[in-house]
Amino acid sequence: MEAVTTIGTTSADSQTTTVPRQPLSRRLQYGAIAFAIQKLLVGPITFLSGVKQYFSPPAIRPDVVKTYPTRKHLPVRIFYPKSYDRDSGERLPVLLTIHGGGFVVGSVHDNDDWNAAFASRHNFLVVALNYAKAPASPFPNPIYDIEALIGSVLSDSSLPIDASRVALAGWSAGGNLCLAAAQLDSVRSGVQAVIPLYPVVDFLTKADQKARARRYKPALGGFRARESDFLLSMSAIFNWAYLPPGHRYDDPLLSPYYATRETLPPNVFVIGCELDMLGHEDWRLACKLAGRREPGMDEVLGKEEVVGKGELVLDDERFAFASDDGRYRWLLVPDTIHGFDQNISAMVRDEKLMEDARMKTDKVIGIIGEWLLSGPLKPAA
Repeated sequence: MEAVTTIGTTSADSQTTTVPRQPLSRRLQYGAIAFAIQKLLVGPITFLSGVKQYFSPPAIRPDVVKTYPTRKHLPVRIFYPKSYDRDSGERLPVLLTIHGGGFVVGSVHDNDDWNAAFASRHNFLVVALNYAKAPASPFPNPIYDIEALIGSVLSDSSLPIDASRVALAGWSAGGNLCLAAAQLDSVRSGVQAVIPLYPVVDFLTKADQKARARRYKPALGGFRARESDFLLSMSAIFNWAYLPPGHRYDDPLLSPYYATRETLPPNVFVIGCELDMLGHEDWRLACKLAGRREPGMDEVLGKEEVVGKGELVLDDERFAFASDDGRYRWLLVPDTIHGFDQNISAMVRDEKLMEDARMKTDKVIGIIGEWLLSGPLKPAA
């Protein structure tokens, strides 16, 4: 079908095609804010959390924390299935995961619960990858951190890896990085499938356009009834930190929406959130890869009706579809915000949202694993 699009123009009333250089006053302002977030807010929280975990280890934690010579400052966290016998010699399918945080914050610890649950539920080896943060390490540096660590992990003879069954997943900024790194020859040749969860994939489209194209549901009440997207206020700072001035917004390594099927692994499962300003670009990417009509920016994501606690919508193509060969899939998680499957209770403080999110997280983990094991990483007969 013919694609419908309203982006990528260069007229005076539209966005520029390259990243502008911010005035000095704004650079100083954004730099101060980024420093405050990283050093004065996240730093102390991370330190105190580390002290607490040292004296009282959490119930869910990795089986191995390891560093590799190629990136000694970036430890990875490795999760075995609970039932796995390390003396058995059994080779396991591998899911490599990349945490989010707007390229500026976030930690390799962030997805411990998700990674452990996936490993045991689907009998995978799950490895949480790491990367250096902007603004000290802007684009494209984190992509090459990921490339280096993937190479180190997959060549590590001490791990029970089935090298023919490898997938790569990431959340938010990590979803962007998994799609970007997967375009590199060294990664694409060793990865059979990519699962980006609510990734940022299009830096060319303006943030306010994205916010208008997401769904708003005041009937849900609580945090989900907000009239503005909570990412919108942070996007300018995160973009300044990560995007180098003068670089093209539509570089596929920066904005994977502009990548082609040929430059990505042969299987891609895009997962979006209905109440997320990034959801529309995720929808467009999934449609593009599946060969479907791409929605215009005037087409609002999802549907007006509230779906219900813990429910997904698998019989409506706005929420779920697959290409004819099953290689490209789309899942829109209804009534959920960006980061719904993360530990966001301290930020959100909305028990109804969190209960709904926990139920949907469990279902999404199931769907991802079932897709991998029935298709891209299907065991050999």
